[in-house]
Amino acid sequence: MDVPEIQVVGLSNERCVDCHPGTPMLEPKVARDLAAALHPDWVLSDTSIERTFAFKSFNAAFGLATRVALLAEAQGHHPDLEVGWGRLHVKLTTHAIGGLSRNDMIMAAKIDSLAG
Repeated sequence: MDVPEIQVVGLSNERCVDCHPGTPMLEPKVARDLAAALHPDWVLSDTSIERTFAFKSFNAAFGLATRVALLAEAQGHHPDLEVGWGRLHVKLTTHAIGGLSRNDMIMAAKIDSLAG
């Protein structure tokens, strides 16, 4: 059986695609390989990838949350965001399939780019 090459370079340049209940979830090894290309603060689980950003103020945390929200709307792939004083927690999962898709990794890479 041929194993497709995993493309991890340039995730942030990709665009999220529509997912539906029949969209396959990422295989665990593929998810790990893609996550390895992201900022090391991302935490991968079987069904999601999460990261908490720390800031010196609520305003800074809310600012990144706003930029992430605008990006999510443009990509059609929406993370769960939790904003608190000095922190933003981002959780990505593909609700339509109950697990991880390539879209989650693309959004994580794009969020890394936004956060700088």
